[in-house]
Amino acid sequence: MKSTIIIPNYNGISFVETCLNSLEQEDAHVIVVDNASTDGSYELICEKFPEVETIRLKNNTGFCKAVNEGIAASDTEYVILLNNDTQVQPGFVNELERIMDRDDNIFSAAAKMISMYDRDKIDDAGDLYCSLGWAFAIGKGKPERNYSKCHSIFSSCAGAAIYRKSILDEIGLLDENHFAYLEDVDLGYRAQIYGYRNVFAPRARAYHAGSAVSGSRYNEFKADLTARNSIYIIYKNMPYAQIVLNLPFLMIGFGIKILFFISKGLGTVYIRGLLKGIRLSVSPEGRKRKIKYSKANFISYCKIQMFLWLNTIKRLV
Repeated sequence: MKSTIIIPNYNGISFVETCLNSLEQEDAHVIVVDNASTDGSYELICEKFPEVETIRLKNNTGFCKAVNEGIAASDTEYVILLNNDTQVQPGFVNELERIMDRDDNIFSAAAKMISMYDRDKIDDAGDLYCSLGWAFAIGKGKPERNYSKCHSIFSSCAGAAIYRKSILDEIGLLDENHFAYLEDVDLGYRAQIYGYRNVFAPRARAYHAGSAVSGSRYNEFKADLTARNSIYIIYKNMPYAQIVLNLPFLMIGFGIKILFFISKGLGTVYIRGLLKGIRLSVSPEGRKRKIKYSKANFISYCKIQMFLWLNTIKRLV
């Protein structure tokens, strides 16, 4: 086997059985990392899927910690991260591996994530990040048939993506300071700084329940963490000169977001999250995680800046 599939699980009893059933014909080792679930989903996995390796954590440590535990327990060339509310289509693993085998410089490949409840529509076809400080899913809500070509992306959505383990060993795993949200954008950003690529693998298909679980894409928990992590990503990955270069765009971007979340009744939560991001960035733990500028990566920083500007245009048009 070339791949280990890592599924973080927290109270996923409504979906995890469907997810694991869809993997039965896939040629990969499967590890479920349970974040102290209390809904019986861990017991269900142990009873119905004895072939699946399980790791049970004592507390809900968040997405990042759970995934890192799974990566540490894997010994394959690739690791595939998969949300517990997904259902993969046959050949999913083979298609992801095929893309990765093309080029050793590819760090990750994002699967085509399709809305589980509207199967003609894209949920995520890879992620982009722009100079406004916004991360956004390519194609969300658009016809899935329009996204059929492999192309470069800024980062892979960790809900259904494959990663080269040797590069993870080089650049580091998911940053557990994130807890959840935008940790995959941070990882893809970091890989690009080191000169690696992220791509979209359209023939690897997975249906994703996503926000259908909660019935809303916007809630206090998510608004708070995404605001905090949006600030942290900038501080961590951009050299100070690049922060200054992008500052006018960032101020506009965060200003628009504040107005947006005010309209959703979450303005105070979002602003509080931004302040938490500043505090995290200047904390000893945040400063320790900042990527040190190296002249060897200067060309990579230039390429990333071009991506940031081009992605801003794509987001606004």
